[in-house]
Amino acid sequence: MLATLALAGLPAVAHDHSGRRDHDEARLAVQRGEIRPLAELLTIVRDKLPGEITGVEIERHHGEWLYEFIVIDKAGRLFEVYVDPQSGEIRKTREK
Repeated sequence: MLATLALAGLPAVAHDHSGRRDHDEARLAVQRGEIRPLAELLTIVRDKLPGEITGVEIERHHGEWLYEFIVIDKAGRLFEVYVDPQSGEIRKTREK
């Protein structure tokens, strides 16, 4: 997964709800089919996002994975967009 993130040219961080970096767990979750690889999700959500993706995190809250995309729109506003790691469904968008 991290190689995919590097190829996408996006900064990426993996951590659990405690903030601890956990890249290996995220990679294993992809291998187990618990979450889709970032490249697949980018294909699904890119047109649904309100601007340019500038960063990506994958987090685990209460045992569930969630992708967080950092997006800047054409007006320069910054958004956090939370995406379901299986379906690619946007769960929440929040302006920062």
